Amino acid sequence: MNKKLAKLKYLPNNYQVIEPGDYVVCAVSGKLIDLNNLNYWSVELQEPYYSYVEAHMKNEKLKKK
Repeated sequence: MNKKLAKLKYLPNNYQVIEPGDYVVCAVSGKLIDLNNLNYWSVELQEPYYSYVEAHMKNEKLKKK
C-alpha cells in the first residue's frame, strides 16, 4: 500500500487537514512522520518536526538570526 503525503494547516493545539494523507515530512531532518505520531510543529512557520529535538534545533537556529 502506498502512503500519501498529507497537507496540513498547523494550529496552536491541533492541525487541520487540507489534503488527506498518511504522513508529513519533518522540516529539519526530512524524516517521515506518521500523522498518528505527529506531536511537534510550528504554527508561525507552518512546519512539522519529527521530535522535540528537531523542534529545539529549529528554534535555536532562528534565535541566531
